[in-house]
Amino acid sequence: MSRAYSSAGRPSTSAGGNPPFPDSRYQYPETPTTASTSTSDMHWAYGPGSRPYTGAGEDLYEEEESEDEDVFAYLPPTTAEAQQQAPHHISPASAPPAASPAAYPPTRPAVSSPTPAVSAAIPASGEAFRMRSLKERVPRAPHTPEVHVALDPELGRKSTPADDHKLKGDAATLSSLHFTNSRRSDFSAEYEQYDEEEDSPYPEVRASVSNIDDPDMPALTFRVWLIGMIMCMSSAGANTFFSFRYPAPSLVPLVILLICYPFGKFLAYVLPINDYQLPRWLGGGSFSFNPGPFNIKEHMLLYIMSNVATSPGYAMNVIIVAESRYGIRLGTGWNLCLMLATQMTGFGLAGICRRYLVWPASMIWPQNLVVCTLLNTLHAEDDEPTGGITRYKFFVWVSVAAFVWQFLPGYLFTALSAFSWVCWFKPNNVVLNQLFGVNSGLGMGLFTFDWAQISYTGSPLMTPWWAEVHVMVGFVLFYWILCPILYYTNVWSFAYLPMSTSRPYDRFGKEYNISRVIDPIRYSLNETAYQEYSELYLSSTYAVTYILAFAISTAILVHTVLYHGPALLAGLKNIRVEDDDIHAKLMRHYPEVPDWWYLIIGAVFFGLSLVTVLAWPTGMPWWGMPFALLLPVIYTVPVSYVYAMTGQSVGINLVAEIIPGTLIAGQPLPNMIFKAYSVQSLFEAITFVQDLKLGHYIKVAPRATFTVQMVATFTSACVQIGVKQWLFSNVPDLCSPTQKQQLVCPHNQVYFTASAVWGLIGPARQFGKGATYHFQLYALLFGALIPIPFWLWQRRFPQSRLRYVNIPVLLNGPTWIPPASGINYSSWFAVGFLFQYVIRRRNFRWWSKFNYALSAALDSGTFISLILIFFCIQFPLGDKADLKWWGNTVYLNTADFAHLPLRQAPPEGF
Repeated sequence: MSRAYSSAGRPSTSAGGNPPFPDSRYQYPETPTTASTSTSDMHWAYGPGSRPYTGAGEDLYEEEESEDEDVFAYLPPTTAEAQQQAPHHISPASAPPAASPAAYPPTRPAVSSPTPAVSAAIPASGEAFRMRSLKERVPRAPHTPEVHVALDPELGRKSTPADDHKLKGDAATLSSLHFTNSRRSDFSAEYEQYDEEEDSPYPEVRASVSNIDDPDMPALTFRVWLIGMIMCMSSAGANTFFSFRYPAPSLVPLVILLICYPFGKFLAYVLPINDYQLPRWLGGGSFSFNPGPFNIKEHMLLYIMSNVATSPGYAMNVIIVAESRYGIRLGTGWNLCLMLATQMTGFGLAGICRRYLVWPASMIWPQNLVVCTLLNTLHAEDDEPTGGITRYKFFVWVSVAAFVWQFLPGYLFTALSAFSWVCWFKPNNVVLNQLFGVNSGLGMGLFTFDWAQISYTGSPLMTPWWAEVHVMVGFVLFYWILCPILYYTNVWSFAYLPMSTSRPYDRFGKEYNISRVIDPIRYSLNETAYQEYSELYLSSTYAVTYILAFAISTAILVHTVLYHGPALLAGLKNIRVEDDDIHAKLMRHYPEVPDWWYLIIGAVFFGLSLVTVLAWPTGMPWWGMPFALLLPVIYTVPVSYVYAMTGQSVGINLVAEIIPGTLIAGQPLPNMIFKAYSVQSLFEAITFVQDLKLGHYIKVAPRATFTVQMVATFTSACVQIGVKQWLFSNVPDLCSPTQKQQLVCPHNQVYFTASAVWGLIGPARQFGKGATYHFQLYALLFGALIPIPFWLWQRRFPQSRLRYVNIPVLLNGPTWIPPASGINYSSWFAVGFLFQYVIRRRNFRWWSKFNYALSAALDSGTFISLILIFFCIQFPLGDKADLKWWGNTVYLNTADFAHLPLRQAPPEGF
């Protein structure tokens, strides 16, 4: 069911690409497959020789889209009920770390506690800045466009030139909602005939996803289990091990997807093709180790398993910090129960949210389009009657070029990555370095030559243009305008601190020493020492990030109710709010996973969470876990709406820290458990929903997707706990700043400081009445109110340009700062402008064929190069691998990397 692209930018199809062995090895069945398709008939087969579907007759449609402004790319949709115009379709907006993106951490969440980025023993150098490009950019979190209301029924039929302007111009309104019976109605009565040319109404989806399917194509095969379990265990183990080390890379799903491809082809070649009869007690059916060529559905399931396995277990931070910092050892059983409870509860939430986030066609999930494009590139045969380059060749050439190029900014000439070129001329000018620096400055140097830096907040080739405009406007407004005003007027004593850093400071302008206020015996706050030492201070950019985090936590809820309320109510009543597109129609062939399966999973693992905190001496009250579960229950749909439409993620870390810090004050372990359960459950729910949508696009049976998600999650949790236990038992001085193999646990140092700040010092001392940052709490009210006037205005004046303003996207986009800086946003925006606006507008045919392939190729080549640099050069050679020359040191010898403040703190403190 994969496909390639014709000269018109339309996809043709291929089941498994070229056979991995001579055709004589297989007698291909007569049953329909998706090997290749003709526009005049539907003769499909696995092998070569069938005529490919080229989308004949649709060239005019594609050409016109390249000339007209496509609203999906340029503007978010409106949902004003007062808008009285024909109910033509408008594309909804289509984006954490943490990252998922292409690399780990899912995430750096939108806001984490003000903590040191690395262990104190780690030498100050540019390595931290360069190595952060190895991290996964997602989870991080989503942005919200407007409601995914109904599609016009006329979109279900074959398009004609006369209809083209209808597909591109006008906004959908609530008056165009078509409430029909539930999607779960009887298949035989509802499965209408559809034109073979019918496709998604969204050009992004048409450019990436096949509109045909072969239900007989094998998916959950022996190859999937063999390769998938090997990759699942190896990637989970490797990423867990490297999470203890600094610096370190991580395996990302996109790279594992590429690794799986040759293994799948190899097994298809060597495994026996015989059929074996199963005994009656196993069902009595037939079974084959090699049911045919390695195909796209198998490959997609392997990607889902790797996506689950490479995602970090947030609860691992709780376990490591509890043992290494607080001396609390509750045993392997507790460790495993906590890991499973935090990961599997989100699985139950994901299944219940399918009706809102998977089935509607308007839930685009743009990050999945990159994966679909890469899968189709690997498994599809290109039809190029005009002699154009195929997507496969394009992907290979760009990947190789990105791989080679990355050696420059990643190793040979690292100043191209940290491109603070203005600071090179005045390295000791503090103000200049604060404005143009990239480490502790605002990054006004505008651009970088490192794709890992450009795509640090997400690929600019994936995020729709209207969302990129919102993100950039929010960034400029809050960080390039507001931050300098606050800093240079010394609001909240900002001038005594570096301009931009995520580390907490004391009143002497030094990094906050948590150990000075902690009772080393009881691990509780020493009130006397705290009063004598200092309260905790934040840098200007981090304080603004906190303000935005408070505002987005309420704005996204109000926005969802106002703009998505009718769809949510209809979903609760089991009513469909969108006509099924071609992909939903094709998925009717496969039995859905019943809701009660997900409900049972959610209930069982929520029960396990109660057992985890009550059967062991954790100090967590029984009512703490329902409170912790309430956050992902409330935020899963709003956050996923943003993520599904824009590819931008929203983190709730701040909320998950403040609530337990207030309700369970003075107890770090319950605070860590609460935060881990809330954040991980939300992250897993979004990840599982994203994978369900990917299966929806590739036409894999939902129960097969369900099965591999369950198995991969359980397996990876066991492997992660096993690796952790082995390290603690066999590695001396683990997590010590002086550990010889650099297993210093940098992420866990951050988590420990967060537990002390929020669990011991507590939010009351930071934001309570009379506290320095008490004013930031008013951002909660601001966030709740600001979407309302825009919503009312667009209802009163539906043609006003203000209807395009999306508050959650505007507020959430810039929250990667710190550690991101201005060059991450300005260069990201420049690339997005070029491809998502200029090229899409002027050459839609090229854009539809190559845009997502380009994104996948740049990500793949860059990360493979970074991993190779680490394992082949930096890891074996250590300090000897450093190239000491001007291009690798010029940016380090500046006030920017020295974190110099505008004013020096007086000896008695400020």
